[in-house]
Amino acid sequence: MNITNPFSFLRLPILLLAALLLASCQNSGRKGSGLGEVLPWAQLPGWQADQHAQAWPALLKGCRKLQSEAEWTNVCTAATSMTDVDNITARAFFEAHFAPRQLFGDGGREQGLITGYYEPLLQGSYTPDARYRHPLYGVPDDLLIVDLSSLYPDLKGKRVRGRLEGNTVLPYYDRAQIDGEGQPLKGNELLWVDDRDAVFFLQIQGSGRIQLPTGEIIGAGYANQNGHPYVAIGKVLIERGEIERKDVSLFSIRKWLKEHPNKAQELLNQNPSFVFFTLREDVDEGPIGSMNLPITAGRSVAIDPKVVPLGTALWLSTTYPDANNAPLQRMVFAQDTGGAIKGQLRADLFWGAGEDAERRAGLMKQQGALYVLELKP
Repeated sequence: MNITNPFSFLRLPILLLAALLLASCQNSGRKGSGLGEVLPWAQLPGWQADQHAQAWPALLKGCRKLQSEAEWTNVCTAATSMTDVDNITARAFFEAHFAPRQLFGDGGREQGLITGYYEPLLQGSYTPDARYRHPLYGVPDDLLIVDLSSLYPDLKGKRVRGRLEGNTVLPYYDRAQIDGEGQPLKGNELLWVDDRDAVFFLQIQGSGRIQLPTGEIIGAGYANQNGHPYVAIGKVLIERGEIERKDVSLFSIRKWLKEHPNKAQELLNQNPSFVFFTLREDVDEGPIGSMNLPITAGRSVAIDPKVVPLGTALWLSTTYPDANNAPLQRMVFAQDTGGAIKGQLRADLFWGAGEDAERRAGLMKQQGALYVLELKP
């Protein structure tokens, strides 16, 4: 207690009263956003049915970064010392070290949007020709990243991207300028691919694989972005009456672009956001997420880090994107972010690579609930 503050003796009663009011709100039905009270594990829908050992690799990958943080040290030390972990052992470990609390949205909303993403396979070459003519760009040398958080704490985590023209900082080039005739990024190409639309969707997914003419496969991962806001072209098509809302998916948008070649570039330009990439040779462990660690198919999700801190363990309760709407309930880890992943009840499940991953990710726009699995003190 700070004895130099004449009102410090009031702190404990006030904090106690606040805690009691919070508990009262939680027990009388939620009307606000945030975390609910700690729940028994049996109240998590599908908890007993999950293959908990399948979440273990994602936990271990996260521990590479988190084990240096005080609250994670004991958990990660214990996890990394264990071998031959099966479903029963993994479930007991999670129950011993974590406590589930449901995440609520505005007005006490329990359901949010759960989408999916995957690692697409593109055909590319280090040398452009008549087939390979659509560039994949690395981070340009003239991209400025301005961080003013030291002067303005409200801007913490917000970085402005731009470019210098004389002594003036201007917004960086948008998609229409980069893909336009001026080619302001000429010379920053990493390689070229054979499908313009595939480059666009690669930017949305954030990472992918490139197969070279030799058969070698390399990885392409997110390196930076031009600073412009992300605009969903599916939403644009809905607003223009081109596709009905219920029919919008990766596949319907891709089909529209193929069927309207004269309008395609104009539609793509409606999303001014542009992603720059870096290449990697090792593609076996998975693409690199926002924690600068490989993410795990089926067990890593992209979230809004303003709501859910990176590294957080979560319980996801949603449905598969198929006609049966079968339950999809599993433990996942918040290990990535995305330009379109904003808000309290928002998650993007990484499905991995391959045709099945593409199909599920391309169709997924499910309603679902999220539970934060808090570390026990």
